[in-house]
This record gives sequence, structure tokens and C-alpha cells, in this order.
Amino acid sequence: QVRLVESGGGSVQPGGSLRLSCLVSGSIFSMNVMGWYRQAPGKQRELVAASMRGGNANYADSVKGRFTFFRDNAKNTVSLQMNSLKPEDTAVYYCNAGAGWNSRPYWGQGTQVTGSS
Repeated sequence: QVRLVESGGGSVQPGGSLRLSCLVSGSIFSMNVMGWYRQAPGKQRELVAASMRGGNANYADSVKGRFTFFRDNAKNTVSLQMNSLKPEDTAVYYCNAGAGWNSRPYWGQGTQVTGSS
């Protein structure tokens, strides 16, 4: 069993910053892929940023240059530094882990991020 717990969501004005964190516990030795997804109201869940263990992060085009993905395998944590937030970044953000890109994913409970005045 794998458990993911997110923290750090909130509401900020456009242009502001937030940092999300996720602690992964349980049977994590095989969780090679870790990352962040988001789901806005009425839309499908989409990739924000993720990486394979030892690899570079992949980012959605919409967040490149604004968001930075951090992964600490020793501490079993992933973080997402979000700068220059826009209203369209408003969504529930989910931490994700899996054995591979196409393997069964594990999800956190989600944390709300709102980028509006």
C-alpha cells in the first residue's frame, strides 16, 4: 500500500506564489514515477509535472518557466514551487506515484489551489 499526503494549497492573488509538498509512505521502493496533476472544474485531470527516478522533470507547456518540480528520493517527498500564478491555474492539485508511466497510479487526497483576486 502506498499513501500520499499533500499540503500547501491555498488562495493567492494572480502573480503570487505557493509551494505544494507531498509525503509518500508505504511500499514506495517501486514508485519510480512521481509527480503532480491537477483538475479544474469541468475539466479532465492533467499532468503538471512529473519525473522518473533519476530523470529530468516533464512539465505541461502551460506551467513551463513558472512552476518547478522538486523530488527528494531520500525523504520520499515531492514538491511543486508555483510562481506567477494565474487564474487558470485554479484547480485541485494531486500528488501522484506509480511504478512506471503506464502503471497503476496512486493518488493523494488533493489540495485546492486558487489563483484569483
